[in-house]
Amino acid sequence: MKKQLLTLALVAMSGMAMAQQALFSSANVKSPEINADGTVTFRLYAPKAVTVRLTGDFLPQQKIQTQFGEMETAGNVEMKEDSAGVWSFTSQKLEPELYSYNFIVNGMRYLDPSNIYMNRDVATWTNIFIIKGEKGSKGDLYSVNNVPHGNLAKVWYESPTLKLTRRMTVYTPAGYEKGKNYPVLYLLHGAGGDENAWSELGRAAQILDNLIATGKAKPMLVVMTNGNPNTAAAPGEWDFGMYQPAMGGGGVQLPQAAASMDASFMDVVNFIEKNYKVAKGKANRAICGLSMGGGHSFQISKRYPDSFDYVGLFSAAVGVGGNNNTPLLERMNNDATFNKEMATLFSKKPKLYWIAIGKTDFLYQSNLALRQYLDAKGYPYEYRETDGGHIWRNWRIYLTEFAQKIFK
Repeated sequence: MKKQLLTLALVAMSGMAMAQQALFSSANVKSPEINADGTVTFRLYAPKAVTVRLTGDFLPQQKIQTQFGEMETAGNVEMKEDSAGVWSFTSQKLEPELYSYNFIVNGMRYLDPSNIYMNRDVATWTNIFIIKGEKGSKGDLYSVNNVPHGNLAKVWYESPTLKLTRRMTVYTPAGYEKGKNYPVLYLLHGAGGDENAWSELGRAAQILDNLIATGKAKPMLVVMTNGNPNTAAAPGEWDFGMYQPAMGGGGVQLPQAAASMDASFMDVVNFIEKNYKVAKGKANRAICGLSMGGGHSFQISKRYPDSFDYVGLFSAAVGVGGNNNTPLLERMNNDATFNKEMATLFSKKPKLYWIAIGKTDFLYQSNLALRQYLDAKGYPYEYRETDGGHIWRNWRIYLTEFAQKIFK
């Protein structure tokens, strides 16, 4: 018995030693270090590495060919090794913003062991850091500040249309318990994402907390749905198991969806209006989304023209049926159902129809076709164009601006 206890004690001490080693292995390597002049220094202790490079969205972007066309990806630079085996690189001065990065060691991607802060985008993890900047800057809006905080909840609900118990993320503003009749923003993610995307990658809670605290946005609920109608929740967080997240299901055969996202969307609205202290009617509802979620917002708004007074399309995957070899604008003009739906939508006089996209976004031309269609029909909309492509840096900007325009 004593020998068993001694063995257990040694195992426990060994585990503690390993934990201590893990705790202190990178204690003398500070990375990233935000310098007083606004530059940032990255460091990695890797004495046996042959090559170490840094890849990040603050470096000059590279263009790559994908199944969706030409897209931009983060650039990379070589890091330099010192006599102690520490590789380092110092950036140029960076503007206030949330940035992401990884190391590439001997051709393999690695997370920074000195930085515990990271995000998952589909199946890729990256480290993150924030250059905060002055009050009201992007970095400040994306930071947790000393302001009243709303709450984030993972909420399960029944979707009769999809025949599933599903999950969404719901943000309730600070003081929600004391108020009533809040308006609701329905915020939709892109392809490969889930109900965690906007709260984690998009910093939705921080943005809303900071805007509401300064009076730039009205207190509102923000409902972040799962836009994959064949799933119940994020990968690994429902009964289908711990499959690899990917654009197409990660190589697993996911269930067949019982209906489309737009056909099932009022299940979400009905649940929110039954269970939360919200105001009803189109004047108290807004819907917006990025990429696929922008396409969903586009479809939902015209399918339910009496339901949303504010519509935001962020780098939206807009389209209509027909032969994809036919130009989109031509298909829009010739599709009788589409024309009827759009005529009905704009006859209801939505208070805001907002389109935003980056200049180098691979969906730029399809959004241009939509604007040309709206212009020809005389349908009013607002347009916001930014630098950059199909990236979260743009979508955080769009949410920040859209949230300040609604429910006024």
